[in-house]
Amino acid sequence: MKLSQISAILGTRIENASPDTEITGVEGIEKAGPGQITFVANVKYNNAAKTSKASAVIVSEDFPAISTGMLRSKNPYLAWAKAVELFYQPPRYAPGVHPTAVVHPTAKVGKNAHLGPYVVVDEGAEIGDNAVLLAHVVIYRGVKIGDNFFAHAHALVREFCQLGDNVLLQNGVVVGSDGFGFAKDDAGHWHKIVQSGNVVVESDVELQANTCIDRASIGETRIGRGAKLDNLVHVGHSCTIGHDTLLCAQVGLAGTTDVGNDVILAGQVGVSGHVKIGDGAIAIAQSGIPHDVAPGAMVSGAPAIDHKLWLRCCAAYTKLPEMVKALRSRQ
Repeated sequence: MKLSQISAILGTRIENASPDTEITGVEGIEKAGPGQITFVANVKYNNAAKTSKASAVIVSEDFPAISTGMLRSKNPYLAWAKAVELFYQPPRYAPGVHPTAVVHPTAKVGKNAHLGPYVVVDEGAEIGDNAVLLAHVVIYRGVKIGDNFFAHAHALVREFCQLGDNVLLQNGVVVGSDGFGFAKDDAGHWHKIVQSGNVVVESDVELQANTCIDRASIGETRIGRGAKLDNLVHVGHSCTIGHDTLLCAQVGLAGTTDVGNDVILAGQVGVSGHVKIGDGAIAIAQSGIPHDVAPGAMVSGAPAIDHKLWLRCCAAYTKLPEMVKALRSRQ
């Protein structure tokens, strides 16, 4: 493709490069060569952009001019994502049902479905059009799933859960496993609380590898439209996740956590149960959240506090030995 065509698709502005330059692919900033596009979204790579051999670098509107060709963008990261799409073709799966797949006679599977080896679709389950279920995917009884469902190998959806359109499950996802509910009896033994609820996953959600979403004890656990959950995320029973919220790797939510819209919980954030996190809040990696978080707040640490206060505390920690020494000298 010519650079001018790519620029038009990406909504960028060409600088210091011929619009007729032929582009054959994309590559990282340190490996890109002639005929390739790369990008810079982190200031750490600004110097690498100056010496890049790429035909063009996707940069922000205010990026300093360099001798290499540039595609200026208001959102360089998004432009890069779209550029990769232009040159990568994911595997396509022809409609059909593998001989080893087991589909219950009462189950309904829509048009153009691909069911791979050892897929199981149980009694009364309903799946919309254009579904792709790869090897060993299991859909329990009574599940309802919308159109364009894609489940990678070994993903599993438990009984009576509901999934919207364009839902993507990566390998090993479990939707609707039992919530962690137990009550102690008079003899001191744990008695299992029946987890009679379900999970509702709205449209345009992606759940990445080995993420687990617990079903509610009563009612539902809900994942809002457009939410993205990274690898090894755990969502406890009766939680609510808002629209377009991002939960990064190893985030853990205890039961009945209410997470708002457009929230970002970075890697390994842990949230106690019955906590409300307001819309637009951000928790820095490894934060421990035992209390409500206000909308738009940025918190850090364990227990989590205002991020700027946490940075001041971190700076003070390194001075503690000197402070202790000074205090002792005055005694």
